[in-house]
Amino acid sequence: MKAIVIDKFGGAEQLKEQEVPKPTCGINQVIIQIHATSVNPVDFKVRQGHMEEAADSFPLILGGDAAGIVAEVGSNVTQFREGDRVFARPRSFGTYAEYVAVDADIISRIPDNLSFEEAAAIPLAGMTAWQALVDHAHLAKGQKVLIHAGAGGVGTYAIQIAKYIGAEVAATASESNEKLLRSLGVDHFINYKKEDFSEILSGYDVVLDTMGGDIQRDSFKVLNPGGHLVSLVEQPDESLAKEAGITANVFMMEPKGEQLDQLAKLASEGKLRPVIDETYDLSEQGLREAHKKSETHHTRGKLVIRAQ
Repeated sequence: MKAIVIDKFGGAEQLKEQEVPKPTCGINQVIIQIHATSVNPVDFKVRQGHMEEAADSFPLILGGDAAGIVAEVGSNVTQFREGDRVFARPRSFGTYAEYVAVDADIISRIPDNLSFEEAAAIPLAGMTAWQALVDHAHLAKGQKVLIHAGAGGVGTYAIQIAKYIGAEVAATASESNEKLLRSLGVDHFINYKKEDFSEILSGYDVVLDTMGGDIQRDSFKVLNPGGHLVSLVEQPDESLAKEAGITANVFMMEPKGEQLDQLAKLASEGKLRPVIDETYDLSEQGLREAHKKSETHHTRGKLVIRAQ
């Protein structure tokens, strides 16, 4: 099968098209024929060699979102059959390819109102946002949450999930993204280029930190005692957290089928919509261009790869 792989760490030019063996189907797995996947920041970080532990061996197929058609079903799998439209965040990489093997317990059916491209934009970023706000921050109706980089992949889902929960939402982004964020439900828009969120906001219950560094440290200032800071990028300063009387942690998303089912339900009801910045082809050139765009850190929503 065709796949886009890397044979060593480095720049976007390391992404190369290769013929590789089609994956075999385990007894508890499903083979998905990929119709669309997406590019996430973790992809270029692994490609650059910043997360060597994530690379088992070369050639390495990157990609962490799958949307497509069930092509083969393992002998122990009863909930899916060939031809089903499904999507998933596999437990490992491998979606920059024509086929991928995925554990059946983390797969969900694609809602009828979503295209493959839209479905491919949801799993990794959507579940990251859900786990940050629901599992770690325990965001509740009536609380106030600040979401940094609200126009990014995780940010756009976090805003919508927070509004679904019934929270009051503030988000940071550039001025050009204000209309988008308000359309997603943002109550307080912060233009980070002109405004200092830590001087404007106070009394917040939750901060979703996607930036780290000074932005993370300044985020302690806006939280109430007893609040939560959840980071996707670096471990918060424990002494600062203790001094502020808040809970602060960093986490990595774990694929969970029941959570993807919940996101699918919200999408089917029109309460969650993917925001897609650009779509590229599953090709050497397409992936290189998508990675370069992702590295700018100025993606609006998700970058999607069309395979079929």
